[in-house]
Amino acid sequence: MTSEKRETFGRVGIWSSALHGSRTDDAGREAIAEAAAELEELNYGTLWIGANPSVEDAAAVVAATRTVTVATGILSIWDHTAQEVAARIATIDANERGRFVLGLGVSHGPVVPQYTKPYSAMVAYLDALDAATAPVGSGSRVLAALGPKMLKLATGRALGAHPYLVTTEHTAEARTALGPDALLAPELSVVLDTDLDRARTTARNMLSMYLQLPNYTANLLRLGFTESDFDGGGSVRLLDALFALGDAERVKARTGEYFDAGADHVALQVLTADEGGGGLPRAEWRELAEVFADDL
Repeated sequence: MTSEKRETFGRVGIWSSALHGSRTDDAGREAIAEAAAELEELNYGTLWIGANPSVEDAAAVVAATRTVTVATGILSIWDHTAQEVAARIATIDANERGRFVLGLGVSHGPVVPQYTKPYSAMVAYLDALDAATAPVGSGSRVLAALGPKMLKLATGRALGAHPYLVTTEHTAEARTALGPDALLAPELSVVLDTDLDRARTTARNMLSMYLQLPNYTANLLRLGFTESDFDGGGSVRLLDALFALGDAERVKARTGEYFDAGADHVALQVLTADEGGGGLPRAEWRELAEVFADDL
């Protein structure tokens, strides 16, 4: 991947499941548009629409902004056919379509009844995108890759990888697997709270759901954690490895560890005690933008 293409993502982005316009009413969609426009003004490089968004969700954010990269993080290949996705992407304004990146993932067996042979299914999906009437080529997509096979696929068939819920150790391993040229853009969950006990409670409220999904737990076991680390919503060791907890300067330092491990871009997901990550934490986004000013 060229340095110019990598630079379109920026160093730091925002990952938010609350940017789903299809999950709210007209007032909610207006709030999303306003928040997206402000995130662009704050100079974040990429806005990642989390938790299985549709192309329409992303298109609305593209329409609400002017220059920022907008990515799905991550669209499930089981919920949207490749032909449908390609056709919907083709409806995005041609002058703005270059800012859109299709993030794809295979989701998880416990939540997808038809889940089978995920690697083969992803290969077939990418083939179908390539063969669509309006193709969506490798230069416009990233994969939610955790394991070695999917990381290798992300190198050859996409811009690179967008791993979710990973440690710096995984980031270093992913960089080795991807090679020097592919994009590596991990997500990092953030709790801006200097009361670490309270911050860990907020983190556990989010993490407990993901610890029921075998793709994540298998990846964590490969990294050296044990089943006991999953008890009670996550051990302190696990939480401190997966999250950035504390003030904005601590978040910046933790993000730097991911860059040192080989990340090109880090997508920050802000969790708050009252919203559990589901709202639009605009005050926190502003706070982080101040401390990351030199990286945005």
